[in-house]
Amino acid sequence: MQLLTLILKKEKLLDEILKNLAAEGVRGGTILDGKGMGEELANMEDLPMFGMLRSILRDEEKECCKVALFVVQDEQVVQLRNTIKKTVNLKEPNSGIMFVIPLTYVSGFDE
Repeated sequence: MQLLTLILKKEKLLDEILKNLAAEGVRGGTILDGKGMGEELANMEDLPMFGMLRSILRDEEKECCKVALFVVQDEQVVQLRNTIKKTVNLKEPNSGIMFVIPLTYVSGFDE
């Protein structure tokens, strides 16, 4: 089993991605709200940063992102990655990132 993680900055694509993954047999996942490191840095009052730079970071990083986690069978991974790539071009700047981590133990997952 593997953990497919998608950090999606283009939130509007999430519904389409989830529908496509469900059509490929993904029965469940977890969706979390996230925000970029730049936004956190811009909100730190004790960070020694020039005022103009702080306002630029605040303006650029206001977007929320979605973090989608899916525990899937090994044989599903390539197909699901391809399904996601058909919906979102992860090579575009600020679109998102996807990665897969092998799992050595899973409990609570219908096998």
